[in-house]
Formats: sequence, structure tokens, C-alpha cells
Amino acid sequence: MAELQPSTLAVTDDALSAGRGHLRVFLGMAAGVGKTYRMLLEGHAEQEAGRDVAIGLLETHGRVDIARLAEGLPMIPRRRVTYRGTRLEEMDLPAVLTRAADVCLIDELAHSNAPGLEHPKRYQDVEDVLEAGIDVLSTMNVQHLESLNDRVDELTGVRVRETIPDAVLARADEVVIIDLTPEELLERLRAGKVYPAERIDTALNSFFRIENLSALREVALRQVAEEVGHKRLTRAEPLGARGQMLAADAPQAVGERLLALIEPNPGAQRLIRRAWRSAQRLGAELDLLWVRPPGRKLSEDRDRSLAALRQLASVLGTRLLVEESDDLAATVAEVARRYGITYILMGRSSPARGLARLRTPLPQRLMELLPGVDVRVVADRGGSRTRNST
Repeated sequence: MAELQPSTLAVTDDALSAGRGHLRVFLGMAAGVGKTYRMLLEGHAEQEAGRDVAIGLLETHGRVDIARLAEGLPMIPRRRVTYRGTRLEEMDLPAVLTRAADVCLIDELAHSNAPGLEHPKRYQDVEDVLEAGIDVLSTMNVQHLESLNDRVDELTGVRVRETIPDAVLARADEVVIIDLTPEELLERLRAGKVYPAERIDTALNSFFRIENLSALREVALRQVAEEVGHKRLTRAEPLGARGQMLAADAPQAVGERLLALIEPNPGAQRLIRRAWRSAQRLGAELDLLWVRPPGRKLSEDRDRSLAALRQLASVLGTRLLVEESDDLAATVAEVARRYGITYILMGRSSPARGLARLRTPLPQRLMELLPGVDVRVVADRGGSRTRNST
């Protein structure tokens, strides 16, 4: 057992009557994307706004820029614990509650505490802090969600040992996604901004392979969006070489992404509107795609239809993509992978004639090329028909 005698939790009546605190979680796909940096920036912003801010627990991992950014924010000392002969330092929960700041910064939400403390997990400590009426800023990586544990193992070959229930993140009042491309993260890793020099090669050859990061970013963020989609989701974009992050002005969906297959004819407008309504219901982004046969000049009617489709796309705030190819299915599949499409909508194809009847129908070909992507043929309820060639 740990050589520690926990203090009695000191929570004042005033703190209890203040109501539950507000939890903001800075979420990333892996270490090094800038979650802690952004948390500290927010802490300074709260302090400048006149609020009492304190750091309950900060993990710098030897990063000089993180330690420097923490200067000026009061830090609550950690408490030392001895477990099986090893000296450990953990967050001092009683001291955090006694300090009763307006805002408390508590890094690494999924951390497992040393045995013998008030709670086995840090997220349970945070729950006590919130119940005391203290707002909390915290951080975590998506691979620490319990529901993603097996999937992360499949993608990366690394079994994450510290996890938290998905409900913890779902109960957060605000989730800020700190997003970097895999390439940018690898640059930070090689520059020594994530791990010490002696750990870089090991990281590059295990978890931090680009294929791992790409898959983890796509799959994990999509699943997280399903859990917290009803919350305020803010996508944070990097600003400049220093790795600072800034939230985008408007929340952006990170879950489903729809692709509607169209051709320049009047019936396509009905399909676009149906697809747009589906995207709105799902809180998803919508792209439109026309795969244009190469070398064919548009008739006047089709040229007018194409102009009308561009105008409709502009009004609805969606994007019309035009790709030239004589292989419709392969091109649609390539575009779907490029943009992370999860849902494809199309109109009914015209009846096949002659040898074309022996070809595999387009919906089936897409399902074979894009396992895991939903394909839907939209019924033509208005009597007009949008056709896709096979």
C-alpha cells in the first residue's frame, strides 16, 4: 500500500452552493499535438479576464516551452507518495479543493493514480473538483477512450492501458479538438518537441508511424464525434511554426461526411437537396461529385444544368467537385478516400442495355471498393431521375 494518509477533503459550504463547475477538455489524437499548450493559453486568458486560476497538475514531460508558458499561473504543489519502494508525485486533491480557485488546470484526464489515494483515476478527482463548483480545464488523447481500446490496438499494435469511460467525455461541457496532420506531428517529434532525444527513434518505429497516425486520426475522431456530437465541438487549427493553436470561429463537424454523385441534368437538383437535408440531420459536411467522361463536349442543355447545379451548391454552402475519368467507380472510391467520406448518395441508374447488363452495378462496386462506407440509392419521388453511368 502507498505510504500516505489522505487528508480529509475540505470543501466549504460556499463551494458546494456554487453549483457544478464547467469542464472543458482539450482533445487530440496523440501526444505532442498541443493540448497542454492550448490549456495553458486558455488558463492565461481566464486569468487576464479577472478569474482566480490555479494549476492543479501539469505534466511538462521536460518540454521547455510548456514550463515557460506555465509561468505566472499559481501552481498547487503535488503530494509525494511511496508505492512499493518508489517515490511518486500525484495531484493533491484535498489541496485543490481547499484552494478553491475559480478555474483549475488538471492535465492528463486519463491518468491512473497511485494506490491509496482518494480515487484510482484522475478523472474521478476531476469529478470531485467539478462538484465543488470549480471550473476545470483538462486534456486527453482519443486513444484513451474505453470504446476505442480494441480499435486502437488493431490500428497501431499498441494496447493503451490507461482508459476512461466514454461517458466522462460525453459529460464535458465543451470539447476542443486540437488537430494536427500526421506529417506536422512527426515534424514536431523529430524536432524533439514531443519526447526526449533518446525516445524519438523508438516512437517513430512504433506508435508514431504515419500510417498509424492517419488511421487513428480518421477513425478515432469520427467515433468521438458520435459521443460528443451534441456538445459544442471546436476544431483548433495550428498557427505558425511555434505550434500555437487557435479555435476556429465556427464549430466544424468531425463525424459523418456525405458525398452525392450527380450528373448535369435537372433531376440532379432534387438529389442535391435530398442529400443536403440528410447532411443537416446528421450534422455532417456534404460534397457533390460529377465524374465527367473524358473528351466529351457538353450540350447546351447540360451546360445550363451544370451552371444551375453550381449555383445551387453555392446557395446551400456545399462544394461541387468535377473529376474527369472513364472509370466511374474507381474515381468515386478515390475521391471518397481523399475526403474521408462515410456516406455516398446517388440517384437511380438508367436500365443497362446489351453487354452493360453483365457489369456489376455501381452501388455494389462501390461497396466492394469502399468497405465501411454506406451507399444509398435515393428514390426519385418527384418523377424525374438522376442517372449515374456504370
